[in-house]
Amino acid sequence: MGGVALRDPVRGLTSLLAAVAVPLAVCLLLLPARGALSDSNVVLILMLVVAAVAALGNRGAAVLTALSAAVSFVFFFASPYETLTYIDNADEAITTGLLLVVGLVVSQLARRYSRERAIATTLQRSLLPPVLPDISAVRAACRYVPAEAEVGGDWFDLIPLPGFRTALVVGDVAGHGLSSAVTMGRLRTAVRNFSTLDLPPDELLARLDEVVIQMDAEAGAGADGTVAATCLYAIYDPVSCSCVMARAGHFPPAIVCPDGRAEILDLPECPPLGVGGLRFEAYERQLPADTQLVLYTDGLVEDRRRDVETGLKLLCDALTGAGLDPEETCETILEAVLPARPIDDVALLIARTHAFPRDHIAEWDIPASPAAVSTLRAEVSAKLADWNLEEETAFTTELILSELATNAIHYGEPPVHLRLLHEAKLVMEVSDSSSTSPHLRYAATTDEGGRGIFLVAQFAERWGTRFTPTGKIVWAEQPAPSGPVVPVLA
Repeated sequence: MGGVALRDPVRGLTSLLAAVAVPLAVCLLLLPARGALSDSNVVLILMLVVAAVAALGNRGAAVLTALSAAVSFVFFFASPYETLTYIDNADEAITTGLLLVVGLVVSQLARRYSRERAIATTLQRSLLPPVLPDISAVRAACRYVPAEAEVGGDWFDLIPLPGFRTALVVGDVAGHGLSSAVTMGRLRTAVRNFSTLDLPPDELLARLDEVVIQMDAEAGAGADGTVAATCLYAIYDPVSCSCVMARAGHFPPAIVCPDGRAEILDLPECPPLGVGGLRFEAYERQLPADTQLVLYTDGLVEDRRRDVETGLKLLCDALTGAGLDPEETCETILEAVLPARPIDDVALLIARTHAFPRDHIAEWDIPASPAAVSTLRAEVSAKLADWNLEEETAFTTELILSELATNAIHYGEPPVHLRLLHEAKLVMEVSDSSSTSPHLRYAATTDEGGRGIFLVAQFAERWGTRFTPTGKIVWAEQPAPSGPVVPVLA
């Protein structure tokens, strides 16, 4: 990214100098044929030059080109002194005025374009994450490179999930300008909202597909109202070192194995968002510790001067033998793969995986008997003492355990399983084979039950339910400060 940033001022200065020099060079070339050309012919040629520069997308250069053309015409094809003091030639007055009008019109267009671009860029930057969250499961780095002409709708995100899992997202909204940036913000917000439901990647993309269809319906049936977007959503679990991914019309991710070998993952190809009626397929891959997962948008590998296959090969070649630092890998990719003049935005997200420490995991099978809960509390208390957690943590953990385990035994289906995960937080997960989810109730003073989940919600920082192919997991998370601990409810 540093090399790209250094090239931008040089590129901008070169464009400005060329804008001034091009009309001057055209006038010098036309000067030998001055007798054969009328002033109108010369003005027409210079106006075509101004229009060509404006078509390239650099409005500032177009303004300088128009002003340079006006000055060059006056100097080479009219007497400068007479033009500035007394004009007796109507053609000279008309043609000089036309050039100045063109310059003023292009300048006004440039001002409006610059204002819209500034608004779109500010909105785009505000909707992207300013910094990536500090997550223990992965070490991540990101880059966003806007297109030279207009800002687009590329985005990325890193979302912490319960159980120390992490969601990695990258997406792309077709088109450029303010509308694409707004659509990107709506889709990114929708993904974050759906992630709180702890949905698997294929189900999350199905719901996001419904959001895009609804956005199309709100915009109307016109072609301008159609939203075209792609997305890739992945969930990495550091406990099992597995990653579940699904894509909607997006390029598949790349991985860099710990031995330095790079490959493009063969994810099932699913339709873009907004098509509707088609299912999304998930793909699971084991990612050992120190594997780098690389998510990107199409602007990185697509370019006018090369095909997609060439771009993907360049990406694999750049990743082969890359180091373990995601920041350095980002720089390597941009230097080797990024087009010289990107016509589309580029979003890049790289995450280096970590494995959850095995000695910070404790698991128990819970017999289908309420009498087993007291014995389980004693074993959990002993494990908390091994982890040197505070007495208050032990008390709340045993209280939460009593409620969740009892609910699973009474209302769930065997087998019932308990898992504790200890790091900066203490996470308790009670799983069973039932798909019935507990819900929070506010029991009246005369009710004999209905307070269990209410107590869990009061003592835990967060709690929730995650559905699995074999049932569900009810989890609760609480802080885990270190300190001496003794059994409280044993």
